[in-house]
Amino acid sequence: MLPTSHEAEAAVTENEQGIREIRINPVVPTESVLVATARSMRPRKAEEPAPRDTRRRVDTCPFCPGNEHMTPPTLLALPDKEHWEIRIVENLYPVLGDDRETNTLVLGLQQAIDGYGRHEVIIDHNVHGIALHEMSVDHIALMLEAYRTRMAQLYAADDRLKYVLVFKNFGPAAGASIPHTHSQIIAMPVVPENVHNEVTHSRAYHRKHHKCIFCSLIDEALTFEATIYDRVSGRIRRRISVGQYVVERGERFIAIKPFASRYEWEVHILPLHHQSDFLDLSDEDRRDMARVLKRTMARLDAVVGGVQYNYFFHSRPRAEEYEDCAPSYHWHLEICPRTSIPTGFELGSGLFVNTVSPEEAAERLRSVRIDDPE
Repeated sequence: MLPTSHEAEAAVTENEQGIREIRINPVVPTESVLVATARSMRPRKAEEPAPRDTRRRVDTCPFCPGNEHMTPPTLLALPDKEHWEIRIVENLYPVLGDDRETNTLVLGLQQAIDGYGRHEVIIDHNVHGIALHEMSVDHIALMLEAYRTRMAQLYAADDRLKYVLVFKNFGPAAGASIPHTHSQIIAMPVVPENVHNEVTHSRAYHRKHHKCIFCSLIDEALTFEATIYDRVSGRIRRRISVGQYVVERGERFIAIKPFASRYEWEVHILPLHHQSDFLDLSDEDRRDMARVLKRTMARLDAVVGGVQYNYFFHSRPRAEEYEDCAPSYHWHLEICPRTSIPTGFELGSGLFVNTVSPEEAAERLRSVRIDDPE
């Protein structure tokens, strides 16, 4: 006998409060996440949101207008060098540099490649203390154009560069060392392992199913619903509703809460229609993505409060061995708010522990009232 609707809802609520399950990443099945919501109730010291410097300009900040002499020369400025809103310069403390040739060193079983590449800083805005969700849609679209333009320039400048990564650290917990809003771009002679794994597994999925796995996940988020009952008691074990994991949607882009979220408030933004390379972003795409990104960050800020985060773009590598993955790979932006510190279990096992149900997190983010940005 099936439960009544009231009993069913009660069962769902009870299960949501006590989820403890290992979820497999559908894109990279070798990665998994332990969702353990009861862990959120363990005793721990309450943490106040990190203070944010909201000043418009700081005399001693090297990224503020008027202090251009405090940074390396401008590599790119938008809309122009004199009245810049976004400026790109070399990083004074690069993790990779172009001051020497790339050589491979083999020492027995040990192998090393010189740290050849480029490391640059993208000063996101000329206002010192502005947050991403406070920027205009037009400005975020301009920032996306700066990302795209500089990525293309780096790829074109040196065929030894195999991958260009754009990322942003916001807040001390995310590793940001300067409070002025900025992103970074690193061009490297290798393809990062996590990108390689995504490309490899998505290519295998495409060969088997003749469809991009990211497109399949988007289709599921927009169309799939199911109710799973316990075989013995008849109680509801899981209910998935259409749109349950959708956080924000535009005409061309969608923000989705991953089913196997590594971080409590992790959100991914993807093109609704298949696109493998971020460099193929059109002007219309930029505008719509900017709106979706702004609204998503506003939701995160409202729910988390003073959200500190990392975000990064994963796009199709330009290395020759990845040329055939255009039909199977789907570029995307991963937003990872930093609300907890990895524990010894996570570092030792490689298994992320998420203490907030992705279903609950998505619902709380969706419920935030957001004014339509101009």
